[in-house]
Amino acid sequence: MSEAFRQIGTPTRGGIVCTADHASNHVPADIDLGIPASLLDEHIAIDIGTEAIAQILAREYAIPAHIAAVSRLVCDLNREESAPGLVPEISDGHAIPGNIGADRAARLARFYRPYHSALGEWLAAAQPALILSLHSFTPRLETSDAARPWEVGVLYNRDDRAARIAIPLLEAEGLIVGDNLPYSGRDLNYTMNRHAEDEGRAYVGVELRQDLTQMPDDQARWAALLAKIAQRVASDLR
Repeated sequence: MSEAFRQIGTPTRGGIVCTADHASNHVPADIDLGIPASLLDEHIAIDIGTEAIAQILAREYAIPAHIAAVSRLVCDLNREESAPGLVPEISDGHAIPGNIGADRAARLARFYRPYHSALGEWLAAAQPALILSLHSFTPRLETSDAARPWEVGVLYNRDDRAARIAIPLLEAEGLIVGDNLPYSGRDLNYTMNRHAEDEGRAYVGVELRQDLTQMPDDQARWAALLAKIAQRVASDLR
């Protein structure tokens, strides 16, 4: 593996796979972000719950996972190389002083490019029927009072084939579903733009609300539900 990613399970050609770009809050020992350690457990550092859910999907539902192994505060793997937020100097009102003047080229070479190179090779070998892009979102931003009532969001950019199937299936489970909410996949969709849309691969981007992803029982329930939904979507796409 790599310090940038790890992979769980072996893809089956034409099957379903999962990606989790923000699954880790790990900061390498030689990088000092200059922030309180407590912030590494908050949404600015990690998509809470996604690592555990991805692991369950891989181990119990035969949906292999490509999982980030470094915090988004070190290098945001779901941003374009030129994006200011790739090495964020501020996140949801919190300054990240250790990133001011950081060597972006070194972080791209060390984390970003290995992550995406390996993901590209992994997907090329698997030729999956569906990619499940897994993220989670905070119920409340510190820099905004806007309500975030959705329990799950489905994100997409130009290719909405899978999203159009997934949204009503999730609504049928009694969930409050955001259609390209709380973020729009037309704005924040780099990994899927590169590895799915540009390659003609079907995908569904999922954002889970983090107050619903923290406990092991919650993570097990989401994994079971997402596996069921993903299988239905993949079947309906054929």
